[in-house]
Amino acid sequence: MPSGYAALDAVLPGRGWPSRALTEILLAAEGIGELRLTLPALAQLQAGGRDVVWIMPPHIPYAPALIAAGLDLARLAIVRCNTVAEAMWAFDQALRAPECGAAFAWLGARDERLLRRLAVAAREGDTWGVLWRRPGQHAIASAAPLRLALAPHEGRLAVRVLKRRGGVVAHPVLLDLDAPRLPLSLDPHSGDHHAALPSRPSLVHDGLQQRMG
Repeated sequence: MPSGYAALDAVLPGRGWPSRALTEILLAAEGIGELRLTLPALAQLQAGGRDVVWIMPPHIPYAPALIAAGLDLARLAIVRCNTVAEAMWAFDQALRAPECGAAFAWLGARDERLLRRLAVAAREGDTWGVLWRRPGQHAIASAAPLRLALAPHEGRLAVRVLKRRGGVVAHPVLLDLDAPRLPLSLDPHSGDHHAALPSRPSLVHDGLQQRMG
């Protein structure tokens, strides 16, 4: 799936987000543009008739910002769980659901066996799975074929590729998330390119509103 950012697509295997695999993303801090990085692809998945599931996001989703970025809230499910085991089960089920195009989970799980199961679920469900690692949570040698680290850098987002198929990327990719993006198409061979989404959505905490009280 094209990300909408040419510099990022250039270093991603297949020139885009993996649509049938697990991606692990490590955050140096929250609210640095991590969700904005994914919103164009999520909007395109929804436009293709598939749903998006977020499991245990750390803050309350900020609906006006998501709408401004092109998301259909009717196709966005937010899952809250009482235990890590429940969250892992929900993540596994979302990855396997045929109607789900993307499943994101904010989990600190480090069980290699469970992570391999999640990778299989993403492949069998044809789902883009993202396992978010919050600041201070470290990755392990997991089954995720793509692992990225995000950090702010002089007003831009620095994306470092820690693991990918196809070799090491020596330097981080620096992205200006406010710059106009390329048109997206779920099928790069179809010639049917959808219009680019607004490049400067009004976001609060990058699409997640800080829980108050």
